[in-house]
Amino acid sequence: MADSLAPDDVLPLLSGTFGHVYRYEQLCSSTQRLLQPDDPEGAVAVAEEQSEGRGRLGRSWQAPARTSVLLSILLRPEVEPPRLPELTLVAGGAVAQAIAEATGLEPAIKFPNDVLLGGRKVAGILAESSGGRVVLGIGVNANQTAEQLPPDVQTVPTSLRLELGKPVERPELLAAILRQVEQAYRAWVSTGTSASG
Repeated sequence: MADSLAPDDVLPLLSGTFGHVYRYEQLCSSTQRLLQPDDPEGAVAVAEEQSEGRGRLGRSWQAPARTSVLLSILLRPEVEPPRLPELTLVAGGAVAQAIAEATGLEPAIKFPNDVLLGGRKVAGILAESSGGRVVLGIGVNANQTAEQLPPDVQTVPTSLRLELGKPVERPELLAAILRQVEQAYRAWVSTGTSASG
C-alpha cells in the first residue's frame, strides 16, 4: 500500500484539472500557507502532517503523520460574494461522495462543515475567502487508530480505518476528493447548485 501523498503517488490518479499545480510537504504549519497568491484556480497543497491545522471557530485539527488526507484547494469563483458561504456545504457534499466512492461507506453531512459516519466526525471542511479567492481546507481522518484520535473534541471522531476495519489507500481517496470537489464546484458556479445534492 502506498502510504504517501507525494506527487508521484497521486498525480497519475488525477483525471480533472484540480491538482495540476500540486504542492507537497511532509510537514507544514498549514496546507493553506503552501498556496501562493498567484497560483491558478485548482492549485492544491497537501501535507502528511500539519503543526497548526485549524478547524471551524479556531479549533485545532491534529493528526499523526501519514494518517490523514490534509489538503487545501485554491478557488477563484466568479459568483456574488453573498454566495461564498455555500461553498462549505458544496465541498462537504463532495467529500462525502468521495468517501462513499472510495470506501462504500455512507457518510452524512452535519451542518455546516462536518462529514459524519454513524454520528462520528470523519472529515471537516473550512473555507476562507479574501480578495476574490477562496481557500478550501479539507481534513479527512483516514487511517488513525482509536488511540490516535483526539479524545477531547466537540463531536466524537472516527476514521475510515476504524469504520472499515482496514486501512484505506490515501492516494486514491485524495484523487476521489479532488474529482468530486471539482465536479460539485463547477456545477455550483454555473447553476448555483451542488452536483452532490
